[in-house]
Amino acid sequence: MPELICVENLVKIYSLGETQVHALKGVSLSIQKGEFVAIMGTSGSGKSTLLNILGCLDRPTQGRFLLEQTDVSSLSKDQLARIRNKKIGFVFQNFNLLSRTSALENVELPLYYNGTSAKDRQRRALDAILKVGLQGREHHIPSRLSGGQQQRVAIARALVNNPALILADEPTGNLDTHTSLEIMEIFQALNQNFRITILLVTHDPDIAAYTGRRIQFRDGKMIADNQVQPRQASMDLARLPELKNEVIA
Repeated sequence: MPELICVENLVKIYSLGETQVHALKGVSLSIQKGEFVAIMGTSGSGKSTLLNILGCLDRPTQGRFLLEQTDVSSLSKDQLARIRNKKIGFVFQNFNLLSRTSALENVELPLYYNGTSAKDRQRRALDAILKVGLQGREHHIPSRLSGGQQQRVAIARALVNNPALILADEPTGNLDTHTSLEIMEIFQALNQNFRITILLVTHDPDIAAYTGRRIQFRDGKMIADNQVQPRQASMDLARLPELKNEVIA
């Protein structure tokens, strides 16, 4: 598989007054297209710092970060914003949905920034909603959806621009155990059916069990990187639905 991400000797230092915090200490790794990767570690281990850099939300202090062979480490703010919009989808623990806006309009939101027509916005948003099994709820506002349904909307929003990469930061942190596993099965279906590259930050081994590669961080360093056999979803992935050969146009 072709290389999607290449990180070389990544260092991130935060200055807190006279104190310097070394959040990343020379991290190097490569991620191929189509991988499903868990980034694990305790609070303060550096995993969220790495995710912020990979999502073009922060810059490294030292080192290089290549996304699809493009060195993004020194790009301008406008260039980084375009990459975030076109190449990266984000899923957060707190969903980050607009409270007075329907599920469909929340999913359409990234398309407003790249000149997509209203007709195409709706078509692509409905397609993404179908992929996460939320058809029939597209006109509900977030307060009329369960936590798991809200996270499905957030995943659909991450999908709608057909990104090269989805970054998920503790996406099950606000969900109960049963709903968390349902969300992980959706991620696994998207990865297996559509070969979407997903990087997921978690501290929970039961969540990481659905991924095929697990990278462990401690004190700003990568201490383990293992290819593993993922736990197979118990739900019928055909419910998400049978669209293996279809892509979001």
